[in-house]
Amino acid sequence: MSWPLRPFTRPSDFHCPVTGNHLVIVVLLGLTLLTASLPRAQGAECAGGKLDPGPTVTVDAVAEDGTLRTSDRREVLLAGISMPRAAVGHDPAQPLAETARRALTDLALGRSMVLHQGPKRRDRYDRLLAHPCLPDGTWLQGHLLERGLALVATTRDTPQLATEMLALERTARERKAGIWGERFFRVRNPYETRRDIDTYQIVEGPVVTAVIIKGRAYLNFGQDWRTDFTFSISPSDRKAFERSGIDLAALASRRVRGRGWVTLRNGPLIELTHPEQLEILAE
Repeated sequence: MSWPLRPFTRPSDFHCPVTGNHLVIVVLLGLTLLTASLPRAQGAECAGGKLDPGPTVTVDAVAEDGTLRTSDRREVLLAGISMPRAAVGHDPAQPLAETARRALTDLALGRSMVLHQGPKRRDRYDRLLAHPCLPDGTWLQGHLLERGLALVATTRDTPQLATEMLALERTARERKAGIWGERFFRVRNPYETRRDIDTYQIVEGPVVTAVIIKGRAYLNFGQDWRTDFTFSISPSDRKAFERSGIDLAALASRRVRGRGWVTLRNGPLIELTHPEQLEILAE
């Protein structure tokens, strides 16, 4: 934009009815609008701004499991979520696996992004654990969850942003978006989990009994703990639940939703290691 070359030396030369404090307000408003129009290059507002921005990377490839491979030969795992699994050995691909990977590829490939990380920076395979953000502030986990192309799968080391992610997942599930329109990904009731051993599941139902035995908490979903489904929490992990305000012994008759790997220990069981795995539902 070119301005007229008309010199001015006095306030009266401004053909504008603002002076003094009003002029300051106008200037500040202009600066605010200018700042708002700039791209969020550092992703400072990513995921509610609850994690500090870390390194900036450029994505060169997206693996079948959703791992991002960067131009400097690092691997980035999207912390706190799980995408539908591609075919592995004799196991077929899960529904919408290719759709989810393609959506992530379209979003991330060739793009520069800021990695927002919690205290645990790498997993045992030396992959960076991160919540990546694009320059416009797009949060990769949030984008996938909103479209129903991932589910929340936090760990003891990566519980950050669980509240935000669970809210996005819940909304997508209510809309039956993406994977939530597939019976394969349905929320299980406790009585059908025997068929889900060695898989990651979301299980919902009313707690029949809640007991603490030798410091370990058991949330039982049937009268016979030897055969019925159970959530179990170790004595050391119970402390985190207590700090978060969850009284495990008081959950009898409450409806809850939990998630994790189903194992067979007497009956089907999920070991809860951190409070973000457990949602206490409205009565």
